[in-house]
Amino acid sequence: MYFNSVSELLSMSGHGSYVWFSYGVSALVLATLVIVARRRRAAAEQHIRALVRRKGATTSN
Repeated sequence: MYFNSVSELLSMSGHGSYVWFSYGVSALVLATLVIVARRRRAAAEQHIRALVRRKGATTSN
């Protein structure tokens, strides 16, 4: 599929709004998943560090 101009690429024979909207929603969902995963990982690492500190404090007494 080749397009003669950028406007043809964006309109895609009348289907462009659906296609570009779908790409946008997909990109938004993927970005949200990456952000949520990073936050959850950071929270889990912090929780594990707290557990290790507590375990270290109870065994050294």
